Amino acid sequence: MKIQAIRGMQDLLPRQQAVFSHITVTVSDVMAAYGYQKIGLPVLESTALFKRAVGEATDIVEKEMYTFDDRNGESLTLRPEGTAGCVRMAEQHGLTYNQVQRFWYAGPMFRHERPQKGRYRQFEQIGAECFGMAGPDIDAELLFMTARIWQALGLQEDIQLELNTLGNSASRSAFRAALVDYLTTLKDELDEDSRRRLNTNPLRILDSKVEKTQALLVGGPIFQEYIDPESMAHFNQLRRLLDARQVNYSVNPAIVRGLDYYNKTVFEWVTDTLGAQNTVCAGGRYDGLVEQLGGKPTPGIGFAMGLDRLALMLDQRYEPRAMADVYVASSGDAARHRAMLLAETLRDRFPDLRVVVHCTEGKFKAQLKRADASNATIALVIGEDEVEREEVGFKHLRHDSPQINVATSDIFEHLRRVFL
Repeated sequence: MKIQAIRGMQDLLPRQQAVFSHITVTVSDVMAAYGYQKIGLPVLESTALFKRAVGEATDIVEKEMYTFDDRNGESLTLRPEGTAGCVRMAEQHGLTYNQVQRFWYAGPMFRHERPQKGRYRQFEQIGAECFGMAGPDIDAELLFMTARIWQALGLQEDIQLELNTLGNSASRSAFRAALVDYLTTLKDELDEDSRRRLNTNPLRILDSKVEKTQALLVGGPIFQEYIDPESMAHFNQLRRLLDARQVNYSVNPAIVRGLDYYNKTVFEWVTDTLGAQNTVCAGGRYDGLVEQLGGKPTPGIGFAMGLDRLALMLDQRYEPRAMADVYVASSGDAARHRAMLLAETLRDRFPDLRVVVHCTEGKFKAQLKRADASNATIALVIGEDEVEREEVGFKHLRHDSPQINVATSDIFEHLRRVFL
């Protein structure tokens, strides 16, 4: 039997990888414009990190993490999200207390979920995390920045912002208790997932996709009535900044996020173009997380965006750059030798050009078919006659014009006219 990729772990073929790279470069440029510094984080972390940060009662920790014991008996986990690792990194290297930091990172995350369109067990994310800023202005900056990213990708018409506030830990606990009291009387009417969450993570019931459960919630306690005044003032200031910048959004009280560390502002950027997996970017404040992981009190906020889902949205719109700009064809040992050396010289002279050389023997007709398939603009043709005369055949592939022969010493000027 042939060995195939593990279920939920996708291969990225050249076109997909080109789309991923385009997204990453675009995001990198926008992040740099806002002063964010790129960092790298380990794929493996101590399991205790995610249990303490994400929450033992969350779906991620209970059901979705790839966890194993290494040869020393230490429990390790493939990272299911990036915030916990970033906080651990910043605290470990003394980058949090009494400092202001703006970081971003990119890479694979791992969760054992049911694979479907836009949801994989190994998935790519770009994340941004900020430390040391407690006001709503940094919340607004993150949302301004993500809005600018959608604009740079040409997706601004397909992605909408939804906001909510979770208040502080006390207001969240008070609402949690009221919600549990209310839903306990209706326990038999809840769906199976919600019954399980009632004793572990009841706030997640608010974003249940089951219509009957949503109908039951209509008569329950209202989260906004439990929000503390300071958190509500923070939220209203954020909204005023978004309104001033004319960033469109809607307030969605059902947004609670599935991780325990969030407080105050939470948000999701959603789309209606991907079916059930409609969230392409999400995040919020986590002002208690640094302290929770052993550091001194430090405010924090961040987000993560899913490259897989953004790539699905861009797939039919983005046209990757051609594999080759110049394709060098040759026939005969001496010509192949000349072709290889000429290609290296072209790469020296024109470092931005993509130069592909046909390797091994082959008829010119077949080689030119490959040149055309590579979407190259120019084919350079070298045969025995060209070697003898110190010339190169110069052929336009994107419009109909006859091939001409030019002196090898003049080939650089001809290419400069075409590409520069």
